[in-house]
Amino acid sequence: MPVLYVIATPIGNLEDISLRALRLLQEVQLIAAEDTRTTRHLLNAHNIKTPLTSYHEHSKRAKLDYLLDYLEKEDLALVSEAGMPGLSDPGYELIVAAIERGISVVPIPGASAVITALVVSGLPTDQFIYLGFLPRRKGPRQRLLSSIVDEPRTIVAFETPHRLREALSDIEEILGNRRLSVCRELTKVHEEIFRGRVSQAREHFVEPRGEFTLVIEGKTRAWLKFQERS
Repeated sequence: MPVLYVIATPIGNLEDISLRALRLLQEVQLIAAEDTRTTRHLLNAHNIKTPLTSYHEHSKRAKLDYLLDYLEKEDLALVSEAGMPGLSDPGYELIVAAIERGISVVPIPGASAVITALVVSGLPTDQFIYLGFLPRRKGPRQRLLSSIVDEPRTIVAFETPHRLREALSDIEEILGNRRLSVCRELTKVHEEIFRGRVSQAREHFVEPRGEFTLVIEGKTRAWLKFQERS
């Protein structure tokens, strides 16, 4: 029975890929990739010649039947531009459809911006919630933040450079001047890990560039004591 391999790829540094992932990317006859240019760069670095087909946000519905039909006959590898497919990246619909058809879905774990940012944040890691990308518009973003004001667990979210400062302003306004870690360009040449208060992050990131992962303190005892002193 053919298998859908859900393969994690590096979030930056091309060396951050497992031997198992490299072997399977070479063994399958086709790779469904969110960004074929990025994936081809990865494959070239490891001398892998496997053909690619695009599978991204705008093509995922049109390509779904084709990929499911392909899986009736052959194994298929699914990769996103970076990290694990299906997590804030295309792949969820294909994975669910494959499961519904009785096709074996096998995860090949690897790099994750969420876990990478969390463990270096200096904030509690025993429990956390993941919000994905914060909403683009101010209203929905503020409503989401308002819904987690009393959340005690550490909060992880993605943000884009052109929305970072607005997001930090909303975080400070609604959640307060909490501790946070802003992780920029993880594992890449210009990697930066900022740790401090939200107000300090706003002062630091005047002209944000790159990809950002935010790790925000939950409503902990430490945060409540800080509020009392402020």
